[in-house]
Amino acid sequence: MNKGLSHSLQIFPTPNLQKTANYYEQLGFKAVFYLESLEPHICLYRDMLEIVLTQSNNKVLIPNRIQHGYGYDAYFISESQEEIEKEFTSLGVKIIRSLTSTDYNNKEFVFEDIDGRWIAVGNKES
Repeated sequence: MNKGLSHSLQIFPTPNLQKTANYYEQLGFKAVFYLESLEPHICLYRDMLEIVLTQSNNKVLIPNRIQHGYGYDAYFISESQEEIEKEFTSLGVKIIRSLTSTDYNNKEFVFEDIDGRWIAVGNKES
């Protein structure tokens, strides 16, 4: 039996659940709505990735780079960074940093979502 950690999902509070869900659906995510539950939320699925959107009481999301001075709001692991960057670019996604090798030995690109989050898509280089 594996006793280590195996997966993670992202929880994204958002001021507008439907608007954010629509954005991610345009990126190929499937949205499943749980708006009648005690804590309304929307689950987004694409490949092996899951994002849970929750309703924020704040009118505006403050991304990590602004609130804390630096940092991404999420990091999606992928071995298909080039293909995903091309796909997102063709969909009009705002690319913050094109695919590059980092000083921490990852190959990644960074995009900005509809709420201003900076999300990296990358993986360790071989």
